Amino acid sequence: MRFDVLTLFPEIFTGYLTQSLLKLAIQNHIVSVHLHNIRDWATDKHHSVDDRPFGGGPGMVIMPGPAVESVEAVQQLAAAPGRVVMLTPQGRPLNQRLVEELAAHPRLVLLCGRYEGFDQRVTDILEPEEISLGDFIINGGEVAAMVVIDAVIRLVPGVLGDEDSGRYDSFSTGNRLLEFAQYTRPREYRGLAVPEVLLSGDHQQIARWREQSSQERTKQKRPDLL
Repeated sequence: MRFDVLTLFPEIFTGYLTQSLLKLAIQNHIVSVHLHNIRDWATDKHHSVDDRPFGGGPGMVIMPGPAVESVEAVQQLAAAPGRVVMLTPQGRPLNQRLVEELAAHPRLVLLCGRYEGFDQRVTDILEPEEISLGDFIINGGEVAAMVVIDAVIRLVPGVLGDEDSGRYDSFSTGNRLLEFAQYTRPREYRGLAVPEVLLSGDHQQIARWREQSSQERTKQKRPDLL
């Protein structure tokens, strides 16, 4: 799967791309991530990409030219133009169902906003899938793009060491329950012991216990899911 990230600050991704599962997925050619600086499509000597909003108001707005032309140019770098995704607080809230929809595309072009956002004509022309992490504001779309990449690659075959790892995740397809409680060594810590059933080797009993644990967790933490 291919990700193209268009941003004013590509350096933000430097550490992120060299860690953990994403690093291995890139090394194994399962996933590729390409960074593009929107400023490369600016036309003046100062590489300007933003300007004051018409009608007045605080902050700066990203101009349509560099944003639209950068996306159109990047789309031509591969045979499939990809699905254009704009990270914006006005977008559709990101959830597991949306992640699954995105993972069905072989290529995603992620457009990261900054300042007061994009000139409306960027949306009018590109018609992107607008996605939000939630009802709050962050400094830019870069962190949101990382979240999208992190969530989507888990559904790409070969990325997880054990394909069942994603099957029982909270919010996965058909699962309206939170994931069951997990335990590892030591068997006892500060007076708290691992439930005996998990040490029994009885897989049917363990499965029943995990189902009950999921239901209890969901009732306690997210009753709205029931």
